[in-house]
Amino acid sequence: MAQNKNDKKAVPPTPENTRKNERDVIAALDIGSSKVCCFIAETGAHGGLDVIGIGHQAARGVKSGKITDLKAAEHAIGYAVEAAENMARERLQNRPISSVYVSVPGTQALSHQMDVDARVTNGIVTDRDVRNALSHARAAGAHGRDDLIHVIPGNFTLDRQRGIADPRGMKGQQIGVHISAVTAYTTALRNISHVAAQNHLDIEGYCAAPYAAGLSCLVDDEKDLGCTVIDMGGGTTSIAVFAEGRLIFTAAIPVGGQHVTSDIARGLTTSLADAERIKTLYGSAQTSPADDAATIDVPPVGEEEHALPNYVPKSLLTGIIQPRIEETFELVRAKLVDSGIDAKTGRRVVLTGGASQLSGLTDIAQLILDKQVRLGRPQKMRGLAEATGGPAFSACAGLLHYAVAHADEVPVFEKPQNFVFNVPIGGPLLQKVTLWLKENW
Repeated sequence: MAQNKNDKKAVPPTPENTRKNERDVIAALDIGSSKVCCFIAETGAHGGLDVIGIGHQAARGVKSGKITDLKAAEHAIGYAVEAAENMARERLQNRPISSVYVSVPGTQALSHQMDVDARVTNGIVTDRDVRNALSHARAAGAHGRDDLIHVIPGNFTLDRQRGIADPRGMKGQQIGVHISAVTAYTTALRNISHVAAQNHLDIEGYCAAPYAAGLSCLVDDEKDLGCTVIDMGGGTTSIAVFAEGRLIFTAAIPVGGQHVTSDIARGLTTSLADAERIKTLYGSAQTSPADDAATIDVPPVGEEEHALPNYVPKSLLTGIIQPRIEETFELVRAKLVDSGIDAKTGRRVVLTGGASQLSGLTDIAQLILDKQVRLGRPQKMRGLAEATGGPAFSACAGLLHYAVAHADEVPVFEKPQNFVFNVPIGGPLLQKVTLWLKENW
């Protein structure tokens, strides 16, 4: 942690300042491969969120979701946070934020499914049964390389009767619950914690980036009926599957918008900066009859002055982009099928993230995934300008939703005795889930 977290403070704390900064103000930090974004919001009396500060900066020291240069990442985060604080200075009364909720890239998070069964000793579920059962369920063992960041319980079963939302006080012999757990690599969390601490920030909580994007973009019906969120970032494409109102699966593939840019730079022999500009202005994932007739000016790489135009047909650009986009959605489909979760994903797909704004993308996704596809952007949030209210900022906005409504992820009910975990993974995760249940339930 930082030695002196108060270095940035402009005024001494007062009761009003403390109330404003600690109770009403929430900060979110999304560390992506292409940009670092910070949102500061207030929780209003209406129960919603009012964004009061926004800062974003081109990412440095991050590649494919991994921090590769601590110092460069530290500076990028500092600039983004400072910009958000400056925008919110009046509402923050010149005090800096002290803690943030941070996104964990999809490539650094792992999704697990497990069932928890329990025998009810006296026929009725009680608090004492739970405490005794969980204390016995704790098992000694070596710590794994993953840390638990989400434990999301689903509905319960009672004597094999499914769909029970609250088993409290019910009579029966055996009760069970299905749990979706998400872990993150310990090394990744330590690096994130380090760069945050160097900017005098405590981490209030972690949230998997695709989960945050889903919380921001999806409506309640999509979460209930089944929906897949595909968060297309610069270095990675992350997946979150929702069903019955909750997250049930996350995954990621190390392919994103920066790979499309690199393909264009190589295919057209131009610089990465010019390739990104050409992709943004003229890029399309789907061919058009007019592409052969249309031309674009491509500055050759290495030439200091672009005196003479270098025209190429637009169809050449589309021919470079389309195969990479098709490959990305083929990898997404394979990930869903291989995980066995495809049958639960429903008929709906929501694309979000900065790389999802490419023309023709939804049509390609609909063709390959064979589902209804729409473009998602942050919802139910005041204060977002048009420039920062698009798909590129979904994950950062979702972190604020997570902080308000999902940070604890603890259901309100009483649990039975003698839990038996049926986990298709190793012991260390089981130990950590058990410890989490003991501390929070």
